[in-house]
Amino acid sequence: MITTKQRAYLKSLATSLQPAFQVGKGGVNDAQVMQIDDYLRVHEIIKIKVLDNSMYTAREAAEEIAERIDAEVVQVIGSKAVLYKKNPEKPVIELK
Repeated sequence: MITTKQRAYLKSLATSLQPAFQVGKGGVNDAQVMQIDDYLRVHEIIKIKVLDNSMYTAREAAEEIAERIDAEVVQVIGSKAVLYKKNPEKPVIELK
């Protein structure tokens, strides 16, 4: 669980990020979830875009992905969501 201050810091980091993955009409699948998990292992933070033709809202997609890989939903704005997952071995982002 991240605190409000940590969430604010992660939001500030996410503003400069471009979406690394898209959720389309196929929805959230296992291969995509595994790729997002691998990406988070290296970068710890990711922005995801949910396309208009998707059957998911950005909130639904973010919560499903986060639940499946044990990550945190940092924020959801419009069609974009930001997820965070700490790498226990080699942390990249220092949260206070």
